[in-house]
Amino acid sequence: MFSRVTLAVLGGLMFLGACGTPQEQCIGRSTRELRNLEYLLKETEGNLARGYAWEEYEVPVWRREICGTELVQGKDGPVERPRYCLVHDTETKRRIKSIDPAEETRKRDALKAKIAAIMPQVEANIAACRATYPE
Repeated sequence: MFSRVTLAVLGGLMFLGACGTPQEQCIGRSTRELRNLEYLLKETEGNLARGYAWEEYEVPVWRREICGTELVQGKDGPVERPRYCLVHDTETKRRIKSIDPAEETRKRDALKAKIAAIMPQVEANIAACRATYPE
């Protein structure tokens, strides 16, 4: 489905962080759109295989957190102890979401077509990065 060059580059990019050689940074910039499209394709194919999608949503929660200290009188003199506050936060949860298989199939096909359309340019960009920044 994908060329060996693309798979090799994408595999190598998994190990890159914010740093890397100039060649790796150039290749990373050149393949960003491809990686996004492949992520969406994998998610869509997973939805089709399962028959449903996962939807993320946020839930408000309160949690106790140490927000300072206070001095209290102990039997041997003043003692410093933590002071707790309630802090508002959110948790991300997942739930099942129904899908329209026909729509997901169209989405999958469109993503595959887009990937195929940009591959020649991505491979040319990778070659240019390697020529510009030889290692």
